[in-house]
Amino acid sequence: MSHTVKNSNESPHHSLLMTVKNTIKLLRIPFSLLLMPVFLLAIGQASQLNLKTTIWSFFIIHFLVYPASNGYNSYIDRDEGSIGGLEKPPMPTEHLFYVTLMLDILAVGLSLIFVKWLFSASIFIYIIASRMYSSKQIRLKKYPLLGFLTVVVFQGGFTFFMSTVGISDLPFDLSYANSLIMLACSLQIAGAYPLTQIYQHQEDLKDGVITLSYQLGYKGTFIFTAVMFALCNVFYYFYFIQNNNSHLFYILQVFFLPIVFYFLYWAIRVNKNKAEASFKNTMRMNLIAAVCMNSCFLLFIYLKF
Repeated sequence: MSHTVKNSNESPHHSLLMTVKNTIKLLRIPFSLLLMPVFLLAIGQASQLNLKTTIWSFFIIHFLVYPASNGYNSYIDRDEGSIGGLEKPPMPTEHLFYVTLMLDILAVGLSLIFVKWLFSASIFIYIIASRMYSSKQIRLKKYPLLGFLTVVVFQGGFTFFMSTVGISDLPFDLSYANSLIMLACSLQIAGAYPLTQIYQHQEDLKDGVITLSYQLGYKGTFIFTAVMFALCNVFYYFYFIQNNNSHLFYILQVFFLPIVFYFLYWAIRVNKNKAEASFKNTMRMNLIAAVCMNSCFLLFIYLKF
């Protein structure tokens, strides 16, 4: 029987510092910022903007809700292999669970105080969906299609709705145009999400999770992603045409080019050698996509305001 030998030189103060450091690391705040494009898109397409609530909404979504979701997922999964944003994640402790709970409570409370009740309600719904996705009791992520749809809906169209509610004083209009852009956001996530799973098939299987990417296989994942992004682009086209902003659609295509080039280059490499479906290449794909889309939607904001 093996026994863990505690390092006698490790003081309680040092142990506490390491716990705090690891807890913060598992919140994966930098990775949360890769999810910023939908929020920036919402700002660029808003009919009216409230600067104060926009700042609060950005902070609540990206520094409270997303990190809490990341942290809770890490606490439940206790990953030993690479996860989004962390190549070598530390083992979580109970402190992480309580920090995520505190962040969720803060998110709902601050939303109610500084933004509006509908935004707060949307944040609460998002948190519940996130918990249902990861929790051992419900564990939506273990169902390939249901887990996929949960992420696609809530990180896509629902986040666009939630962001628009937070940044604008006007009621959200579920118009034809808004329906198009919400579908485009969801399809954008639908294309990106399976790619984030491609390097961790075996790690997920050990945890009893069969992902959509695993079912599709390496080649199938790239084909599926290409189809989702093509459909996403179709809905962007109809949205910008509907709003008489066709020039924005063509600007979007320019920013899509680096994403497409790297995607094709990576797909060819994986087709030749499955080992290329690695954490490092996945994070590079995520980073390129996030930088391009964030830059594009920041330009849209500049052109609008």
